[in-house]
Amino acid sequence: MTPDRQQRKQVLLRLDPKVYDALARWAADDLRSANAQIEFLLRRALAEAGRLPDSPAPIARRGRPPKRPEPPAGE
Repeated sequence: MTPDRQQRKQVLLRLDPKVYDALARWAADDLRSANAQIEFLLRRALAEAGRLPDSPAPIARRGRPPKRPEPPAGE
């Protein structure tokens, strides 16, 4: 992890099973995980309320993280 990027927060969220099922179906329709869908919806709600912080970190992308460049030899 780079020093300028903070670690993502982990939050335990309890949901009604039917609400979760509806959220998971919606996420699948949008090709997102349920977690990414929740973050997407929270960011949208914060933006609409005028409460989204300036320059939040981008939503994590799916799949493998990008490869780190190899450090030059001798470092």
